[in-house]
Amino acid sequence: MSEEKVGVYICHCGSNIAGTVDVEEVSRWAGEQDSVAIARDYKFMCSSLGQELIENDIKEQGLTRIVVAACSPHMHEKTFRNATERGGLNSFLFEMANIREHNSWATKNKEMATQKAKALVKGAVERVVHHKPLELLPVEINPNTLVVGGGIAGISAALELANAGYHVYMVEREPSIGGHMAQLDKTFPTLDCSACILTPKMVEADQHPNITLWSYSEVEKVSGFIGNFTATVRKKARYVIEDLCTGCGICEEKCPRKTVDEVFEAGLGYRKAIYRPFPQAVPKYPVLDVDNCTYFERGKCKACQLLCPTGAIDFEQEDQLIEIEVGNIILATGYAAFDPRRIPQYGYGRLANVFTALEFERMVNSAGPTGGKLVMRDGVTQPQSIAIVHCVGSRDKNYHEYCSKVCCMYSLKFAHLVHERLPGAEVYNFYIDMRTPGKGYEEFYHRLLREGTHFIRGRVAEVTDAARLPGEEGKLIVQAEDTLIGTQRRIPVDMVILSTGMEAQHDAKEKSLLFGMGCDFDGFFVERHPKLDPVATMTDGVMIAGACQGPKDIPDSVSQGAAAAARVASLISRGTIMLEPVRASIDEELCSGCRICNELCPYNAIIFHEDKKVSEVITALCQGCGTCVAACPAAAISGAHFTNSQVMSEIEGVLWDVRELVPSKV
Repeated sequence: MSEEKVGVYICHCGSNIAGTVDVEEVSRWAGEQDSVAIARDYKFMCSSLGQELIENDIKEQGLTRIVVAACSPHMHEKTFRNATERGGLNSFLFEMANIREHNSWATKNKEMATQKAKALVKGAVERVVHHKPLELLPVEINPNTLVVGGGIAGISAALELANAGYHVYMVEREPSIGGHMAQLDKTFPTLDCSACILTPKMVEADQHPNITLWSYSEVEKVSGFIGNFTATVRKKARYVIEDLCTGCGICEEKCPRKTVDEVFEAGLGYRKAIYRPFPQAVPKYPVLDVDNCTYFERGKCKACQLLCPTGAIDFEQEDQLIEIEVGNIILATGYAAFDPRRIPQYGYGRLANVFTALEFERMVNSAGPTGGKLVMRDGVTQPQSIAIVHCVGSRDKNYHEYCSKVCCMYSLKFAHLVHERLPGAEVYNFYIDMRTPGKGYEEFYHRLLREGTHFIRGRVAEVTDAARLPGEEGKLIVQAEDTLIGTQRRIPVDMVILSTGMEAQHDAKEKSLLFGMGCDFDGFFVERHPKLDPVATMTDGVMIAGACQGPKDIPDSVSQGAAAAARVASLISRGTIMLEPVRASIDEELCSGCRICNELCPYNAIIFHEDKKVSEVITALCQGCGTCVAACPAAAISGAHFTNSQVMSEIEGVLWDVRELVPSKV
């Protein structure tokens, strides 16, 4: 019999556990096991009273180990570790059994659930007697922060930190910061001018003494750990010497080469080979597009260089690699718009007057390619009837099952803008469900009802130009089922706007690997907890903000950017943080120098000593994932808190007397 005195505590979790598991029986049974000095059950173990039970029993009963059977350790392991420490024990002399997610929520069979709870408790008891006291690892925090992405979420995060007195490196892959918000005309539901509220933020970020802004740049490499990251940034050649450029625009004006602007103007307008994406672009320096530059194609021209009054054009300029050290990273890489060509029945790319939402945004923008004039693809004719199709690429199992959260509202905004510019036009909104959950959103919907917008509830089946009835000549035919009146509708219109949904950036998975974090099946970055910790990731020191985590509108993106900055600021202000000591270590006497662990470590935390022909784990870099422990053919690597004796004892405990725990009929 072990000399340890284990305390076992079974949580009812209201009815989450007790509704399926006979908690009192599990508590009684646990009290009869070897090494168990006391066993209790309580309604809510995570409550202050539940934690006091543990603290008092450690002091009064002389307990040396603690087991709590409750919900997910992901939720409350830290809570009970702290209670164990307040009672006077090392916090790692604690073990938690998950009898909610792994048991009571997985079955309705009360007998089986109770028996499985006993097995899980037995495994935890057998494991905890092998636990050893561990001490947290102190790490100093570098006060500099890297913000990746210059959209409204990244700008908000950077300004919050910069205003708090901390230095920020902001990296944006496009020539200008601003993100998608810079392309918009008005913002719902207040109809503020997007540029009017965004541009001051962009300028402030550019001019702030605590922000180093690198646009037209990308992060290529990241290593290190919370408090001590090293990032390599590729600052791509603009072919413009920034220290000499005044942003006068003469180079762009005199450049003879035009090309379609597929990015900012969504293919509706043109730009020069040397250009600024838009008049309010930040920074003010232009960038030269080598793929469309006559000099790079034929070796001739150089008009921009010859006419630049400050001699700022440099055709020999090369990319720069810049290495920076930061303590924390905030990812605000934004989203991509769904490509409606993937839904051929809507006719985009085939029917001239089918537009995407972004194309419509640029069309109605006074600084856009049509000067704000709402016209069809011929550039002259104004539409008299417009169909707006919601949920293009969203709420569709064939593409993305999730709701993109913004489509209903910006579709309503489009309808309002049409009424504003073409008062006599008929506007049809084809929607599945109208979702207006934000502040002032429902009121905006009712405003559109009063303005005379036609709302048809039903998914559009097809957009075609096949006229069959009188009056349909030259029209686009939108066919949909109107579920409110239970009939098929055939609506001829002049223009169709596809309200495309949000999706993850196309390189999101590569970026997640670069920063050592995860993506969900849709490509959005995975947060530590969707409700309680939506800005942190499973990689300490790496935060996420904005639409890279999931579809968001502007207010939510701004809020999350500020929240990520607040989280980083709290870490910086502490100066030193304590890391979990769950790390791997290598026994040099057993190491054969095969280097398998070096190749497999996802955190590059293992180095090889050529002189001794053995590997070594850099403790600060190790994240305790266990990959090297499992892979080592010589069993030379052990993981703290997950030793062979601990893991095997838990397995033996779970499988203890299988015949008793599993009914014979199974």
